[in-house]
Amino acid sequence: MRHSDLADSCAEAMVCGEMKSFRDRRHFLQTGTAAGALGLFAKVPAVSAEESKVDTEFVSFRPEIEPLVRLLEETSRERVLEEVGARIKKGTTYREVLSALLLAGVRNIQPRPVGFKFHAVLVVNSAHLAAQNSPDSDRWLPIFWALDQFKSSQARDVKEGNWTMAPVDETAVPPAEKARAMFEEAMNGWDVAKSDAAAAGLARTGGAQELFDIFARYGVRDFRDIGHKAIYVSNSWRTLQTIGWKHAEPVLRSLTYALLEHGGENPSQSDQEADRPGRNNAELVKTIRNGWQHGEAKVGASTDLLVLLREGSWQDASKMVVAMLNKRIAPQSIWDALFQHSAEMLMRRPGIVPLHACTSTNAMHYAYQHSFNDETRRFLLLQNAAFLTMFRDRGGVKEGIAIDQFEAAPGAPNLEEIFAEVSGNKVKAAQKALAHLRAAKDPKPFIDAAQRLIYLKGTGSHDYKFSSAVLEDYYHLSPANRDRFLAASTSWLQGSKKDDSKLVARTRAAMG
Repeated sequence: MRHSDLADSCAEAMVCGEMKSFRDRRHFLQTGTAAGALGLFAKVPAVSAEESKVDTEFVSFRPEIEPLVRLLEETSRERVLEEVGARIKKGTTYREVLSALLLAGVRNIQPRPVGFKFHAVLVVNSAHLAAQNSPDSDRWLPIFWALDQFKSSQARDVKEGNWTMAPVDETAVPPAEKARAMFEEAMNGWDVAKSDAAAAGLARTGGAQELFDIFARYGVRDFRDIGHKAIYVSNSWRTLQTIGWKHAEPVLRSLTYALLEHGGENPSQSDQEADRPGRNNAELVKTIRNGWQHGEAKVGASTDLLVLLREGSWQDASKMVVAMLNKRIAPQSIWDALFQHSAEMLMRRPGIVPLHACTSTNAMHYAYQHSFNDETRRFLLLQNAAFLTMFRDRGGVKEGIAIDQFEAAPGAPNLEEIFAEVSGNKVKAAQKALAHLRAAKDPKPFIDAAQRLIYLKGTGSHDYKFSSAVLEDYYHLSPANRDRFLAASTSWLQGSKKDDSKLVARTRAAMG
């Protein structure tokens, strides 16, 4: 078979959702690589560090960051913290380490499914937020935890097929004036190869705000991967704001590939439950009045929406949001209900699905705040409401504690008492936290203590994702709802009685 014929065959297979056929390395070697034609979607055989220096199958990053990325890729998990610590002592900056961490994950970890091992990429911004909120003595702990997480995910990726991002097909990259149209056409058709080339064209010629508006819309068009698509959009953009837009192209290519994950029949040619809210709400947003951003905040309206979210369908939720906006209810009242419902579900049934109701709501609210496109902002509101009912049904969460009704513990418990309780009875911890927050009037000591326990005790990516999201979202609710929301967060915080993570000692030794 000619190389060009092989490329066409592989591209067709990928567009039809058959990427899994390449997970077996032996099969991949038998069918050939076609990396030049397919860019992002090549898997390459494992090579030595020396060989990799001249390997053109890998996408290359900017020369100032490539050596540090290689260090992260090629250093063993047992030595990576110590090697990075040595580099920092010689002058490597925080931003350089953060950049290399994100890019190493983007190049080495397949963003499908959008979760699982790919959390090593999704969690980078969460680790960064934790580091920002840390005292100077602990500043590197979240980042070094994320370095170790990358090495763990990298090893898992190797076992699952050794996916690696390869250079884009330069012959397919559109000129600036055609990039957006080509990207939207390809994304609407779920065309993998065409979307990859168009994403590269957008990254090279588009503005950050314009591209965020585009990606924010595609990040929430379908309810797959329990919210991870929206999370990846917001978290990748936030990290790029710190490390610089110059690193955007590989990140946007990885993001594009993630957003096209569907695991079955091409959604553009089928009617699947995951796509129905987006298709419905794309039309429903057109019925929202002009000037919808302005309205009156009403506690009763938030309560009514919260009640509906507990029992209603996604269609009911979307329609109610439209009705509230058209009745001149302020969007803040809607967000109050959305945040409360996500936290309530986690209180009722602590688990992965309700947890992602919280983290995806955080991501969608970030996109809502930072999108310039009016229709996209309306779409995000409707989709968030619809998705929460789907999280509820998938997580089996219809009964239990009501976030707007649970009672505070007597007295004014101190932080030590609260976080000791977190290690035991989560409901009692929430009640004590509510009593403390009401008495203290200042949430910062609670937030600081909760965040510090995450990087001292936390062992999983969800610890970082959840804590960074919920501690940030406290300030996104109306003041009257904040204390209950923050108290509910004890459902997934770390308790003080848990042993410190072994990485804490390694990090301190590496930086000592």
